[in-house]
Amino acid sequence: MNRTDRLYALVEELRAVSPRPRSARWLADRFEVSARTIERDISALQQSGVPVWAEAGRAGGYCLDKARTLPPVNFTPGEAMALAVALRHVTGTPFGHDGAAALRKVLAAMSKNDAEAARDLAARVYVVGDADPPPVPVVITNALASSRVLRIGYADRDGCVTRRDVEPLGFVGAFEHWYLLAWCRLRDAVRAFRTDRITAVTVTAQVPAPRPLRQEDLDIPPGKLRRVALD
Repeated sequence: MNRTDRLYALVEELRAVSPRPRSARWLADRFEVSARTIERDISALQQSGVPVWAEAGRAGGYCLDKARTLPPVNFTPGEAMALAVALRHVTGTPFGHDGAAALRKVLAAMSKNDAEAARDLAARVYVVGDADPPPVPVVITNALASSRVLRIGYADRDGCVTRRDVEPLGFVGAFEHWYLLAWCRLRDAVRAFRTDRITAVTVTAQVPAPRPLRQEDLDIPPGKLRRVALD
């Protein structure tokens, strides 16, 4: 079995038993590869946006969020958010009105729960100024949308890497970079993590208690802060 076929088969195997997990060893035996190969495959699936989580413990393993693997005609909150960000660029052009109408149609096509989740997600995403920051890895954005704890490696300005468990709260996009706003369990406080300094990401199965993201936590002058609106 080539890798492409194995990746597809992995998703279908995890979908079939969802929400129960499959261990890396079980999957390795099933597909006749090493556990390390399975771990690399799972990482590749996460990086491509497939909602696969790691369950810790003896009975743990990898599990798939079955509700978020529907056919592509069903918009997810993250997809609606991506459209909202992209449509910022047509404001003030001849297509500004059409862009706003398109976004309203997307929201109307979504389920009530997904539309509400998209609006909640939009309330946590900010842009500073008018420049376009670089993209954020999809595994990080998915963790915010699904409220999962991330286990990250983070390099400071001198290149020293620390390992942290963080609870994603939101994003800020500035001139050159995106920042992940998160409750850092190592520092026991809200911290901003420049996404290009995140050296490793593992999505855990932990769903923390909700935390509010207050504007005073952002340490950014209010006049320079703009929300990405969906309405």
